[in-house]
Amino acid sequence: MLGSAPGLSGRWERLEPRPRARMLRQVLHAGLRTSFHALGRFVAGHPVFFASAPVLLSILLGASFSRYRVEEDVESLLAPKHSLAKIEGNLVDSLFPVNRSKHALYSDLQTPGRYGRVIVTTRKGSVLDPVHLDTILKLHRRIYQMQVTVPATGFNSFNYSFSYLCLPDDKNVCIIDDIIRAMEEIQSARTSNRSVPVLRYPITQLADGRQAYIGHQLGGVQGWGPTGAVRGLGTGARGEGVRSARALQLTYYLQARGGLMDRVAGQWEKAFCAELQHFAALHPKLGLYPSTSSSLRTDFQFSSVLARRPLLASLGVCGVLAVLCCSMRDCVRSKPWLGLLALLSITLSGLTAAGILNLTGATYNSTYLGIPFVMLGHGLFGSFEMLSSWRRTREDQHVKERVASVFEDVMLRFSGSTMLHLMTLGLAASPLTNMEAVRLFCRTAALAVTISYVYMLSFYSSCLVFTGYLETGYRHGCFCRRVPKPDRLDSKPAWYRCLMYTRYQDETQTTNPPHVVGHSHAHPPNPNLTHTHAHTHPHSANNPNSHGHGHVANSTHAHPHPHPQTHPNTSTDPHPQDSHLLLGCVRRCYGDWITNTYVKPFVVLLYLVYISFGLMGFLQVTQGSDPSALVAMDTTTVLYTRAQQRYFSSYSPVIGFYIYESAPYWNASVQRDLLEYAKGFQRISWLEAYLNYLTDRNQSTSQSRENFTRTLRHSFLREPQFAHFADDIIFAERGQGEEPDVAASRIFLVAKTTENKREEMSVLLDTLRRLSLTSRVRFLIFNPSFVYLDRYAAAVSSPLRHSLLAVLFLLGLSSLAVVEPLVSVWLGLTLLSVQFGVLGFMTLWGVELDCMSVLCLISALGHSADCSGPLLCGFASGRGESRTRWVRVALERHGVPSLQTLICYSAALVPVGSVRSNLTRTLFRCLTLTAGCSALHTLAFLPTLLTFLPPSKSRGHRPGGDGQRQEVECVEMNDSTRVVDQITTV
Repeated sequence: MLGSAPGLSGRWERLEPRPRARMLRQVLHAGLRTSFHALGRFVAGHPVFFASAPVLLSILLGASFSRYRVEEDVESLLAPKHSLAKIEGNLVDSLFPVNRSKHALYSDLQTPGRYGRVIVTTRKGSVLDPVHLDTILKLHRRIYQMQVTVPATGFNSFNYSFSYLCLPDDKNVCIIDDIIRAMEEIQSARTSNRSVPVLRYPITQLADGRQAYIGHQLGGVQGWGPTGAVRGLGTGARGEGVRSARALQLTYYLQARGGLMDRVAGQWEKAFCAELQHFAALHPKLGLYPSTSSSLRTDFQFSSVLARRPLLASLGVCGVLAVLCCSMRDCVRSKPWLGLLALLSITLSGLTAAGILNLTGATYNSTYLGIPFVMLGHGLFGSFEMLSSWRRTREDQHVKERVASVFEDVMLRFSGSTMLHLMTLGLAASPLTNMEAVRLFCRTAALAVTISYVYMLSFYSSCLVFTGYLETGYRHGCFCRRVPKPDRLDSKPAWYRCLMYTRYQDETQTTNPPHVVGHSHAHPPNPNLTHTHAHTHPHSANNPNSHGHGHVANSTHAHPHPHPQTHPNTSTDPHPQDSHLLLGCVRRCYGDWITNTYVKPFVVLLYLVYISFGLMGFLQVTQGSDPSALVAMDTTTVLYTRAQQRYFSSYSPVIGFYIYESAPYWNASVQRDLLEYAKGFQRISWLEAYLNYLTDRNQSTSQSRENFTRTLRHSFLREPQFAHFADDIIFAERGQGEEPDVAASRIFLVAKTTENKREEMSVLLDTLRRLSLTSRVRFLIFNPSFVYLDRYAAAVSSPLRHSLLAVLFLLGLSSLAVVEPLVSVWLGLTLLSVQFGVLGFMTLWGVELDCMSVLCLISALGHSADCSGPLLCGFASGRGESRTRWVRVALERHGVPSLQTLICYSAALVPVGSVRSNLTRTLFRCLTLTAGCSALHTLAFLPTLLTFLPPSKSRGHRPGGDGQRQEVECVEMNDSTRVVDQITTV
C-alpha cells in the first residue's frame, strides 16, 4: 500500500533539506501521483468511450457461455496433485487391475470406473431376519434384471442389463459381493429346513470353503461372545458369530470400456438410483442410501445450482445498501446511482472474466462461488474511496480537475491494494501449489480482480464524470432534474422542498465566509462570475481539514505569510447537518469515543481476548480431507456418508499390502517379518494360508525355492478353497524347466478404528511408509482414500504460507517506496493478526482446514489490506499536532469508506448463509469472520494502538515550516461550459 506523501499536493511547495532516501521516496510519490492525475484528466476528457467500451466488451465475451463446461474430475480438484499415493495407485493398477480380480472385489481397495452402491438399513430388527433377508435378495434380483435403453429412442436403441455391463469372473459370471452368496446360503438352508450356516464377522467362510471379508458389507453387528453373551456393535473378534446386523452394503461394479460403454454405465447409474427410490417407497421398513461413481461430482456441483438465487439476493441487498451509503440529505451532492453503478462495474468485470475463461477452454467448479465476494469487497472499497475523495474536492473546480484530483488521491492506494491481491492470488496460483482447486480458484480470482481494477479506472470513473456534470448543473442526484432556485422552490409544497433540498439557497446568500485554515469555501457556480477565497497550505496533504486536493491553475505568484495553526479536528464544514450520516457519526461521536482515554484500556483488553481465543482455535486446527464435506447438504453423498460412518466405522477401509519385487518367501526370517507386519490387522493373506496349509500337511515352511514354488502352484492354488488366491500372486518365468519366481503379491489388511477414522488412517499410512523404508522386503500400501490423506495438510496449507510470504515480501519492498516505512510494518502486523484471528475463530466455529477455507484465508489478506491500509496511510502522512487528532482525521477520511464497504459486504453474505451446502457454509463462515476481524482492526484496534505507538507525529514538524500557509484570493471566470480561467492576486 502506498500512502499519500506529505507536502506534495501543492506543486508550488519548496523542498526542504531532508535525508536522501526520504527525498527519493517523495520524488517517486510525486511522479506516481502526477501520472494518476494525468490519467484522471484523460478519462474525464473521454467519458463516453470509457463508459461504453467495457459494456460492449462484456456483452461480446458474455456470448461465449455456449462453451461453458463443468469440471468432471472431482478427485483431481480436491486431492493433492502430486503425491506419493497417486504414484503408488498407478503401480497397483498396473500390477493388479480391477478386472483381474476374478473371484473377489473389495469395495474400497481400488477405484473402479463405474459402480452403484447402496446401504440398506432396518427401522427395526436385523437385516438377517427372514423377512428383511428375503426383501434384500428381492432387491438384488431387481437390480440384476434392471435394463436401460441407449439411445432412449430410435431404431438403433438397445437394452442393456447388469449382466451385460458387469465385471465378469473367469467363468464369465458377474462378480457379486460375498455377503449375497452368504445370504443366499442362509435362505436356501431355511427353505429346505436345514441348519442355518454360521455367519462369522468380519471374516466368514463360504460353502465352498473360501474365506471372505464382510466387514464392509455388514454394519452395526452384534456378535455372540465365547459364552454366548451378546457383544457390542462391531466388537467381534475374527470369526465371531453374528447375532444381528443393522445395515448391509451392496456394490455393483460396471465395465466402462470406451465412450459408448461409459455412456451406458452412466445411464445405468441413474436408473439404479431411480429403482432404489421406487423400492424404498414400497418397503418403508427399510432405509436405502444409494451412491454411484458420479454422486460426488453431481453433489459437489449442485452447490452452484442451490446458490444461484441467494447470489442474486446478495446482489440486490448489497445494491440497496450501496445506494444508501452513497446518499446524502443534499439532493445535488448525493450520489445514489454511483452505488448501483459500482455493482454494475463489478458485474461487468465478472462477466468479462467468465467470457475469457470460456474462450480459453477453462472449466467451472463450485469453489468459484467465492470469486464474486473477492471482487465485491475490492471493488466496493475502491468506489467508496473515490466517492469520499470526490466530496473532499473543491466544488468550484471543473469536473476534469476534480476527477484528476480523485485519481491523484485514491488510485495510488487502490493500485497498491490491487497489487497485493494479485501477489497473494498469483503466488497461490503458481505451480508451487499442489491443490488443483486452490490453483484454479486463485488464477481465476486474479484475472477477475485485474479486470475489476481496469473497469474501476474506466467504467466507474466515467460514471463519476457524468454525475459530476449533474452536480455542476445543480441537478437532482437521483432524478437528474434541475433543482429550482430558492425563489421558485419556496412556492412549492413541503414534500417537494424536502425532496429537492440542497445548499443552493444558503450558498447564494453567503459571501466571504470566515478564513478557516485548510478549507476551501466554494460558492455556487454563477454563469458569469464567481468570487472565492481559497486558503491553501504548503503541505495540504497533511492538513486534516483540507477537503480538496486540486491545484490552483495558472497561479502567477503567491506570498506565504504566517497564520495561526488550527487543530486538525476543527469542524470546518459550514453545513454539518448536510454531511453523510456515517461521516457525521464518525466525526461527532465515534472518533471522540474510540480515542477517549477511558476507552483505550478496554479496547486493549478486547484485543488480548481476541488473541487468546484465536490462539485457542489455532491450537485445535484440524484438516478436512473428506471430499463429502464440500458437497450440498441432503444429497445422496451426504446421506450415504452419514450411514457409512454410523454403521461401518468400526473398521478401516481395506488396505492393500503390495510386495512389488521378488522376495525370498521360502526364507523363514522373511516369513516372520511379513507375519509380524500383518499382526494386529484383520487380514486375508495368501502367505499365512499357505504356511498353515504346509503345517497341516506336516511339511516344513522353510523349503528351497523350487519346492516352495512347486507346492504353491500345483497343490495349494488348485484347492477349491484357496483358488481365489491366484489373483493375488504374479509369477515371473525363469529359464527352461525351472520353477517361476513370485514376482509380486498382495495381502489385504483391515485395521480396527474408532471415531477419528481419518486421523487414524493418516497415522497408519505414515507408520507403514516408514516401515517400508527399513524393511528388507520392498512393499507399499494403497487405498483410494490415501490420495486425499497423503500430505493433505502440507498441500492445503502451503498456498496460505506462500501468500503470507508474498505479502510480507511485497510490504518489505514497498517500504523502500513509501514515504513513511512504518506503514508497511503496521500493515504487515495487521494482516497477520487478521489471519490469525480468522484461522482461530473458524476452528472454534466448526470449520476444518480444507481447500475452501484456505481459499477464504488467502482472499482475506487482500480484504483486510483494503480496509486497514488507507487508515494507516492517512494517519502516517500527517505531521504535527497529537496522535489522537490524526487518528480522528484518518477515521473521517478513510474509516468511513471502509465501514461502508464492510456494511455492504456483510449484508451480501447473509443470503449465502441460507444455502444448504457444506461448501457455502464454509464460505459464509470464513468470509463473515474475515469481515468481522477486519472491522475490529480498522475501527477499534488500530485507532486505539496508533494513539500511543509509532510513527511519531512530531518528527519533521518545525514552526514556520509546515505551519506556514498561503492565502490566495482567486477570481474565477466561468462560461456556460464551466471552463475556468483563474486570475490570481495576492
